[in-house]
Amino acid sequence: QVQLVESGGGLVQPGGSLRLSCETSAFVLNNYAIGWFRQAPGKEREGISCIRSSDGSTFHADAVKGRFTVSRDNAKNTVYLQMNNLKPEDAGVYYCASTWGRYICPLQTTTYDRWGQGTQVTVSS
Repeated sequence: QVQLVESGGGLVQPGGSLRLSCETSAFVLNNYAIGWFRQAPGKEREGISCIRSSDGSTFHADAVKGRFTVSRDNAKNTVYLQMNNLKPEDAGVYYCASTWGRYICPLQTTTYDRWGQGTQVTVSS
């Protein structure tokens, strides 16, 4: 059974940093792409970053490129989303999700079929 548990959200000032965690299992890390998504109030959920299972390659949406990075710690079965230089428009509920496949790293929401519970990120002074 695929389980994903996010943590690390909170309140941060503009320009600040947060690191989100997505804890899962070794089987998931070895066989599934992990994506990060966010949803602001009144807006659709959008894909922002992902990490490919086979080689750890990452991809980012233009809105976060250069500010967000994705990494994984295989020993802890955890994927991280490091968010730097946060802006008010980055606020929302952040989710990690998984989709089967070692050689893919999609950002489309509809591609993913297992989701974590979400963690709130607030960017405000």
